[in-house]
Amino acid sequence: MKTALPFFDFSQKINYSNEILAGLTVAMTMIPESLSFAILAGFSPLTGLYAAFIMGLVTAILGGRPGLISGGAGATVVVLIALMQSHGIEYVFAAVVMAGIIQIAVGIFKLGKFIRLVPRPVMFGFVNGLAIIIFMAQLEQFKTVTNGTSTWISGSVFWVMAGLVALTIAIVFLFPKVTKKVPASLVAIIVVAVVVLVFGIETKTVADIASISGGFPPFHIPAIPLTLETLKIILPYGLIMAAVGLTEGLLTLNLVDEITGTKGKPNRECIAQGTANIANGFFFGMGGCPMIAQTLVNLSAGSRARLSGIIAALTILLIILYGAPVIGRLPMAALVGVMIMVAISTFEWASFKVINKMPKSDIIVGILVAAITVVLHNLALAVLAGVILSALVFAWESAKRIHAAVHTDPKGIKYYEIHGPLFFGATANFMELFHPAEDPGTIIIDFRDSRIADMSAIEALNNLTQKYHTLGKTVHLQHLSPDCRQLLKNAAAIIEVNVTEDPIYTVAE
Repeated sequence: MKTALPFFDFSQKINYSNEILAGLTVAMTMIPESLSFAILAGFSPLTGLYAAFIMGLVTAILGGRPGLISGGAGATVVVLIALMQSHGIEYVFAAVVMAGIIQIAVGIFKLGKFIRLVPRPVMFGFVNGLAIIIFMAQLEQFKTVTNGTSTWISGSVFWVMAGLVALTIAIVFLFPKVTKKVPASLVAIIVVAVVVLVFGIETKTVADIASISGGFPPFHIPAIPLTLETLKIILPYGLIMAAVGLTEGLLTLNLVDEITGTKGKPNRECIAQGTANIANGFFFGMGGCPMIAQTLVNLSAGSRARLSGIIAALTILLIILYGAPVIGRLPMAALVGVMIMVAISTFEWASFKVINKMPKSDIIVGILVAAITVVLHNLALAVLAGVILSALVFAWESAKRIHAAVHTDPKGIKYYEIHGPLFFGATANFMELFHPAEDPGTIIIDFRDSRIADMSAIEALNNLTQKYHTLGKTVHLQHLSPDCRQLLKNAAAIIEVNVTEDPIYTVAE
């Protein structure tokens, strides 16, 4: 029986033409984005391209699922701008290495599974906010900088740019109706580039952003002092970068899982991201994470294997080494058009169809996540805020559900049959179910359809039984589950409890 190597599944059927063409398309869309973010952060343009190559190659080989594309993403680069301005590029490289170490630790300790805690409304908000960011970023290409001031282009320059973008969008939209064997995005880029070349149209090109010619990424140990003070400087940036990268990466992995109907490996993706970021720090890369826009370009081009990511990374390296003059002549309008179509396809239009059927709390969560994503460009904060708000809403709704069925047997013993979990949010409502002064001398609280969830619940039980004890009355707990019984025993050191055997448990008699 043949066994596959750990990083490749040789049983998977690969459409090589799709993979190669998808990889070329991804490379074309990744180059201007990596350049733009590198320049924005004050890095060398090559630092962005090296990140695209290293992240793309390492994660394509080691990553948690085929089809996922990583590169020098803006989400992680934005985190490092302040460090670049205060301490310089060497500290940035060190922080990228630190982020990688943290990400590997998350993967080793299998913490990637916690992405399952992200609710659907948060996913809607995350994806929609990201689509808006992608679209808004393309509008920057319609601006020019004069004397440090950014202004909108106008006149014929504007109309030429707009016309070429419109042509690109039309090709991307219509070409799949002719054939899906060749990625529409790649066709659009080539066609628009040929039109510009043949007709001698004056328009912004990739070379107008920055030079992309260079050599192979050289090995380099960050030149920083190995002191505790240095660790204090780079650790916060490393933590934030790791969190942002993993959040965007695991959410993107989840999205690809849904699109392809397959299951990725979150913990393996964490380790792959960490490995790629460590390599970035030692090879002049600005670091990065999975890029949802390029991933969607890859998937829409028909890629379902790892080969496209490898092709994209190697294409970027070849362009750095040999192809800069050719790629530099590509019109930015073509790349802008492709990314606008990516933004349109990224947006969860289905969220509008179900918005009137969703609970108001879910609508608020989705809008909040999208707003934070768009305004602050902080994906980790947006998702964290969404998860916290969703958890609070869930706790509030669950707290309102606790109730009791009450009856008294012929012996005069009163039963409270509790329904719903007893936890910190439900303790106030739980206490209101009882009437110690009016109850008989013995009552039984039945937990057959409930459970004691936390210390707040135990404290509430202790306070309740003390009230009955003060009145000379006895309380019994019945049908506690084994985990609830253990929780009560564990709490005995700080709360006065006395648990006997099932079916009756006596508390504070």
